[in-house]
Amino acid sequence: MEYIESLRLFRAIVEVKNFRRAGEMMDLSPSVVSRAIASLEERLGTRLFHRSTRQFSLTEAAERFYNGCTRILDDLDCLEADAASQGRLPAGVLRLVAHTTAALTWLAPLIASFKLKFPSITVDATLTERPVDLTADGYDVGIIMPFMLATDLAVTRLLQRLPLVIVTTQAYLARRPRPRHPADLEDHVFVTVPPSMHKPFVTFRTEHENVAVPIHYEITSNNPIFNRDIVLQGFGIALLPITLVEHDIKAGRLIRLLEQFEVADTAAELRLAYMGRTLLPPKVRAFIDHTSQFFEGGAETPP
Repeated sequence: MEYIESLRLFRAIVEVKNFRRAGEMMDLSPSVVSRAIASLEERLGTRLFHRSTRQFSLTEAAERFYNGCTRILDDLDCLEADAASQGRLPAGVLRLVAHTTAALTWLAPLIASFKLKFPSITVDATLTERPVDLTADGYDVGIIMPFMLATDLAVTRLLQRLPLVIVTTQAYLARRPRPRHPADLEDHVFVTVPPSMHKPFVTFRTEHENVAVPIHYEITSNNPIFNRDIVLQGFGIALLPITLVEHDIKAGRLIRLLEQFEVADTAAELRLAYMGRTLLPPKVRAFIDHTSQFFEGGAETPP
C-alpha cells in the first residue's frame, strides 16, 4: 500500500475506532489492513496501537501522529479537490442522513432541486431517528435533531425551528379532567419519546423562571408519527411539532391543551451537521450551501 493511503487508513481506524470497519470503508481486507499498519509502524519506528482480541487504544505516539496526519491529508484533499474542480461541477456520491419525520415534507424537493443544480452528484439518503456518528457511520452530512448526534466533533448549523404543541383527543378527555394549569399534567399520561432522547419533563416559561413539570408515560417511541397515531387512539397526551398535527387539530381529531401557557422549549431544532474540517469536499460544500439557501427560502415544496 502506498504511504499516503496507509495514512488515510490510519486516520480512518482512529476515527471509527475499529480496524474492520475502517477496512470496509476503504474496501480493504483485514489482512491488508494489518499489513499496512504493521508497515506504517515499522516506517515510523514506533507502535501506534495497543491491541487485544477485543479492543485497542492509541499509543501516545499515535495521538500526536494523528493530529499532524490529519492536517497533511486535509491539505492534500484540498489541493486535489481544487485541481479536480477546475472546469467541472462537484461530483461523486454524497451520503446523507436525515431525521425521518422532520424530512417528510421537504426532503424530496430539497434533493430534487439539488440534483437539478448538481447532476454529477449521486445522493445516497438514509432516513432514521436514532443517534448517528457521521464519521463512524460513513455519512458526509446530516440533517438531524440535536439528540441524534453521537459525537460533539461535528459542526452544526441551525436550519429550522419546529414549534411544539400539547395535544390529546376528546376520547381521552372524556375519561380524565382537562388540564387547566401546567401542574395538572402530573395527573395525566403522556405518549412521548424515550428518556434517552428527552427528559420526561415539559418546561413552561413564567414571568420569573422556567417551571419543569414532570410527566408520567406508559408508551414511548422515537417516532413522532407513531406517537401522534397512538394519541389519536385515545391513549394520552403528547408534545408534538405543530406541522405534524395541525391538520388533525383543524379537523377536530386532536385538541390543543394549555394554549395560554408558553412552553419554554417551544421549538425542536433541525440542524445541518458535518464534520468540522476546514477543507470540505466540493460535493459536501455544494450541499451545505444549497441546503442553507433552500431553508432560507422557506423550505417550500416547488410547484
